[in-house]
Amino acid sequence: MSAELASSFDPMLLARIQFAANISFHILFPSISIALGWVLVFFKWRYNRTQAEQWQRAYYFWVKVFALSFALGVVSGITMSFQFGTNWPGFMEKVGNIAGPLLAYEILTAFFLEATFLGIMLFGQKRVGERLHTIATMLVAGGTTLSVFWIIALNSWMHTPVGFEIINGQAHATNWLQIIFNPSMPYRFTHMMLASGLTVAFLIAGISSYRYLRGGSSDQSGEILIGIKTGVTLAAILIPLQILVGDLHGLNTLQHQPAKIAAMEGIWETQKGAPAILFAIPDQKERVNKAEIAIPKLASLYLTHDMNGEIKGLNDFVGKHPPVAPVFYAFRIMVGVGLLMLAISWLASWYVWRKPALPALVSRALVAMSFSGWVALLAGWYTTEIGRQPYLVQGVLTTAEAAAKIPVPMLASTLIMYLTLYVFLIISYISVVFYLARKADSATSATTVSSTASTTASTTSRG
Repeated sequence: MSAELASSFDPMLLARIQFAANISFHILFPSISIALGWVLVFFKWRYNRTQAEQWQRAYYFWVKVFALSFALGVVSGITMSFQFGTNWPGFMEKVGNIAGPLLAYEILTAFFLEATFLGIMLFGQKRVGERLHTIATMLVAGGTTLSVFWIIALNSWMHTPVGFEIINGQAHATNWLQIIFNPSMPYRFTHMMLASGLTVAFLIAGISSYRYLRGGSSDQSGEILIGIKTGVTLAAILIPLQILVGDLHGLNTLQHQPAKIAAMEGIWETQKGAPAILFAIPDQKERVNKAEIAIPKLASLYLTHDMNGEIKGLNDFVGKHPPVAPVFYAFRIMVGVGLLMLAISWLASWYVWRKPALPALVSRALVAMSFSGWVALLAGWYTTEIGRQPYLVQGVLTTAEAAAKIPVPMLASTLIMYLTLYVFLIISYISVVFYLARKADSATSATTVSSTASTTASTTSRG
């Protein structure tokens, strides 16, 4: 890279993009393994109660997807953690006394629990018996949830920091319970768990619909129908809950991070009876919205539960509010995908529980929505993380204060390397998931043909 070209880039912006790329790639896979672990517990429980083979086959198929997701999540998590030291040394220098122990708790409790029992879950069913194998599955699922708990505790504290004091420029804990259960933690934890559940629900429904459209054999039909019913029913139940929790989370954010809310809503001037802006082109330089389409007073209604409630505008936070356009658009992508999830899950649920067959159009819609959870999750993550800017820890540490002074060519070259690798791995992951679906269909069909041929041969010999 030439000196002139290198000088045109902002090193802190490149460092932020690099960390965003790492965490965006990483979060995709825990978002699947978190909830999928509990779905596998459900499949095991149903098999133990009914001894119906379709529940066992469903478990066998989805445990492969779980293992693949878990492996990529672990590897990408290690890469991401390195950047705290390489790109953001000011973070650990300032708040490492709080962030370090929380990350250590996640490793010492959740990760070891997952790693210890994952082998039994994947390979030990015939060696330890059904009861112990079910317990191992439950412990792995519990480990994934515990991991989310500690990570969200730290991330939430970065948004709503409490329970600490600054001594010689460093944050020191004064109350660990306040730190862990900080004001935004319950909302963020619940929101993340529901987001994972929706991601998995649409993945299961979509991949099962893909197998359904390919014409599964009679042996597969039970397993495939289980997948479709489980996925769409789970989605239909969770999406209204997510909307409710999102509303509560919004009220909490309005209280603690009003500048973020102003950016999400595209509101520049403090006003009562603020409109809900459906679409606009925010112009941060002119501090206005262009091509605005809005519904009067609706934003005040859902943000304050009062049609004349006051919403602070971005002009009250000049120099201390996030970049408006990324937050504004990411929030609308998240909401739009969420509403699409609501419509498709309810429509598909009506068909799978009331009709003998799922229409091809609905099946194709579910296939198209297989990874929609990722889109909503990333849009929500960008909303909340970019919305915290210019702070890394709200009101305590700015992003600029935490950034390392790294040469632009080094940042740019490693960023390109990361992005290239991540695009390749994401494409590979999606391809492997669909390959596993095709392979499962082929294996079952081959078993059915073999069994039929054996029965025919036996009948012929007896004749």
